Amino acid sequence: MKNIKYLILTTVCFILIINTTGCSDYLDKKPDDYLTLEMVFTDKIRTEDWLAGVYSGVPNPMWGYFKDQGWNIMADDITIPSEWQPFGWRNSYAYTVGDWNSQSEWGPNYWVTLPQKIRSALIFIENARPNEAQNMGEAYVTRMKYEARFLIAYFYSLMIELYGPIPFKPGVIESVDAPASELMTSQSPYDDIVDWIDNELKEVAKHLPAVYPDTDWGRATSTMCHAVRARTLLFAASPLFNGNPDFKDWKNSEGVNLFKPTVDPAKWKRAADAHKELIDFAHTNGYKLYDEGGDPFMSYYNMSLKRFSEGNKEIIFGRTWNRDNDNYEGLRTWQEHHLPKGIRGNAGMGVTQELVDAFFMKNGLSPILGYDTNNMPIINPESGYSERGFSQNGEIRNTKWKGGLGENNVQGQITLPGTFNMYCNREPRFYVSVIYNEAWLGVANRRVEFLQNGGRDTGPTFDAPQNGYNVRKRISLETNPLVTGGWTYQPGIIYRLAEAYLGYAEALNEYDPGNADILKYINEVRKRAGIPEYNETGINGIKVNTKDKDAIRKLIQLERRIEFNCEGIRFHDVRRWKIAETEFTRPYYGMNFSGSEKSDDVNNPNAFYKRTFYRNRIFNKRMYVWPVPQKQIDINPKLSQAPGY
Repeated sequence: MKNIKYLILTTVCFILIINTTGCSDYLDKKPDDYLTLEMVFTDKIRTEDWLAGVYSGVPNPMWGYFKDQGWNIMADDITIPSEWQPFGWRNSYAYTVGDWNSQSEWGPNYWVTLPQKIRSALIFIENARPNEAQNMGEAYVTRMKYEARFLIAYFYSLMIELYGPIPFKPGVIESVDAPASELMTSQSPYDDIVDWIDNELKEVAKHLPAVYPDTDWGRATSTMCHAVRARTLLFAASPLFNGNPDFKDWKNSEGVNLFKPTVDPAKWKRAADAHKELIDFAHTNGYKLYDEGGDPFMSYYNMSLKRFSEGNKEIIFGRTWNRDNDNYEGLRTWQEHHLPKGIRGNAGMGVTQELVDAFFMKNGLSPILGYDTNNMPIINPESGYSERGFSQNGEIRNTKWKGGLGENNVQGQITLPGTFNMYCNREPRFYVSVIYNEAWLGVANRRVEFLQNGGRDTGPTFDAPQNGYNVRKRISLETNPLVTGGWTYQPGIIYRLAEAYLGYAEALNEYDPGNADILKYINEVRKRAGIPEYNETGINGIKVNTKDKDAIRKLIQLERRIEFNCEGIRFHDVRRWKIAETEFTRPYYGMNFSGSEKSDDVNNPNAFYKRTFYRNRIFNKRMYVWPVPQKQIDINPKLSQAPGY
């Protein structure tokens, strides 16, 4: 690297293995077209800008998880119309119909882009130095280098989460004139990379603050190190990468197995220990579940909307891409895509019926126990759930949440008279997450209108909820596309404390069933959600057998689906649990998009309130991991393609 004198700040052509042509065009330009390393790293602003460029590799947990990375669309929480594909949604939609192979285009392209960011971080570590004249002291520069080390470990964790084994030479900055034999390397075993990430993050955590002043929110902290470490180890312990028989013959070009062929129970203990360390460390440093005086509606609602500086100490890892600017395209369009057509929302993005079914009743019981061979729900008779008929009265609860106020502005009103019974008596997280027909649309001072032939929030267009729902999760009730400046700030959350709680419970259940901490931390999440807790007696709660590992596993998986709905986590959970062949291979249902009558008569073709097939979902077994892009295999024949591609 030292033989390269001039560099462009964005480091576009730093990796020859990615693109063997084009770099000479840059290097042949005159020196005054470039910033030298000396110019960059003797200037405080340019040095900070370089590090900011490395941070830009952190995924956008809002717009990115929807459209770029596409996790929410690729999972089964949210669905979009097929007609949206030409408008930037083609890649994420293709995954849902099984159209996924080594030549599939996927915008973020971690295989290429994250090594670029890693290389840029290594250059920063090698070259950044104090500049006392510009108030950039040695302690500050040292801290920034540890931030860069965190980002390197994080980017590696993102890559192995998708691809499994990858080429791995940590700390090495390859010279651009190195021989091909050095540049073209094969993949390293998955567990070796996990071990390195684990050890690196433990070391880096010793040197970063646990929390920053508000002005530095979003920069790497020791708490973030513990969080990424815990998430990585949980993934490594899970069935996808822990003794998966489908990978037993996957070897690199040297004939080395990339995965161990047998299950290692110790990985669950390692993951549990990492989560407990994270939880204890976070608690010691003031992190806690966001709570507004025991009001479960407001607590869950503002957990997604309040800044860290406003008391939202649940956020452990956030991305500071949002701005208080109603013209900011990313935030404006992201919020707009969730909202009904009648207030100028993009409207086609819908919550799946399967997610609606997943939410508990307010008594904490599941309404749906599963589906029969005709894909119709098996209703839990003990839950009090019904999807026939309409409520006579509105429901009022003790909350300051304004999502269901209604025409008479009734404080605490959750549902209005005449609400379809499917949506009545549900837990708070349901109402905060889902826009259903005849829910209160406060910014328009009316109910939602999804019925055809006059409904203001639908119509014969794909820009309307094809399965009868829009997304409310993470959108302020004050957001109004009809009003200039009707957009609100919100934090981009990558990891929050609730994930640590449920991750700890999951890992603990796998290696130490019956441990008291399992229910303790599940119940912390349920308590914030305002629903009864689990216990072994059933007194003032819901009875469970804590020694039944399989039953508790299902409870945890369901709790994670509900708690983290529409946050981009479900996609990776289903993959690592290795249940996508069931969860991602089924028909989608919803309400009757063509319905023009307020009726639940299954024999009435115009009835809106009846389960109606929407579209099929397809998953091929090979899709558990991302393929090595074919272009990279063409460049580097030492790469070993993932099984099935």
